[in-house]
Amino acid sequence: MDGARKMLEGMARYHRHRVHGLEHVPAEGPALFAVNHSLATYDVGLLVLAVYKRTGRIMRGLGDRSLFTTPGLRDLVPRLGVVDADPRQARRLLDAGELIVVAPGGMREALRTRAQRYTVQWDDRQGFARLAIEAGVPVILGACPRADDVFTAYKNPLTPRIYDRLRLPLPLARGLGPTAIPRPIALTHTLRAPIQPPEVGEGGIEEVLGEFHDRLVWEMEGLMVRALERRL
Repeated sequence: MDGARKMLEGMARYHRHRVHGLEHVPAEGPALFAVNHSLATYDVGLLVLAVYKRTGRIMRGLGDRSLFTTPGLRDLVPRLGVVDADPRQARRLLDAGELIVVAPGGMREALRTRAQRYTVQWDDRQGFARLAIEAGVPVILGACPRADDVFTAYKNPLTPRIYDRLRLPLPLARGLGPTAIPRPIALTHTLRAPIQPPEVGEGGIEEVLGEFHDRLVWEMEGLMVRALERRL
């Protein structure tokens, strides 16, 4: 863990990472953080580090299964406390009072092309909203739109085909110049105040899930826009 922390601290300096809204992190008790997913991926780790330094609390990441099979990441993510995004495991962590962080868009969102950057692709991802309702925990949205500028992914027919069939993220992308070195983009996370899930009535969770999920997507889209405007 010390090695992983040193790596993240180095990347935080490289990207001049900051967080707006750290006061929204609860001092105790569970919460579910939902963030956008960039191709850089490690920007979520920078948020985890910042929260730990400010509050002493450790956020447990829920990772796409492809992270555990991708060379260069499969050995790193467990050391960062990332666990497989299994809803049962996530519920156990929340019931134990933990903070968890998830990127609902998953690797599919991370593989967006340059033309799709800064967009939120959560429309068919209701699992995180369902989890918050079932566990009765607040959702804290976190936006870091400039993470989409660390690498540029280009549209090509092979990337989506390979991912759909084999779940392997193989984008046609570049970073600094023609290399895979991350661009030294200044990264800032903006956290929104906690959003409480609705209570479940006689109609069951399905009665409130759609509206709650739609609200979270709408709020996240607005947060991404405001985060971009903040840097202008």
